[in-house]
Amino acid sequence: MPQAARRGVEEGAGAGVTKEEHYRQGMDYFAEERLDEAIRAYQKALEEDPNYADALHALAMTYAAKDLLDEAIEVGKKLVEAAPEDELAYTSLSIFYQRKGMIAEAEHIGAQARTLGWKRQLQEKKEADKE
Repeated sequence: MPQAARRGVEEGAGAGVTKEEHYRQGMDYFAEERLDEAIRAYQKALEEDPNYADALHALAMTYAAKDLLDEAIEVGKKLVEAAPEDELAYTSLSIFYQRKGMIAEAEHIGAQARTLGWKRQLQEKKEADKE
């Protein structure tokens, strides 16, 4: 992204900045290991849409990268509410619990991820059998 355009997104300039642009900016910051700035960008995306699953997931992962596991878990819980069929959301939340030493919670959420995976595989098999 050109420097001027990047500054405009960073500062939230203009009413035309979308949640996707804030999210992409956050991803750029994350890649540059500018984690605090990534968090702010994801939060701006979530101000536009509190259930924006990509931004929730990225925010949770960024908190985990900073070893802020309580925050990662809280955002991870919001993510599974916003995207209840997303296996990766449950898997990530399970990892956050595991890293925090909350093994029972990690196993419970991990089982939910596996169940979603099995459901997806069954659906794919049914669809393949129809062809």
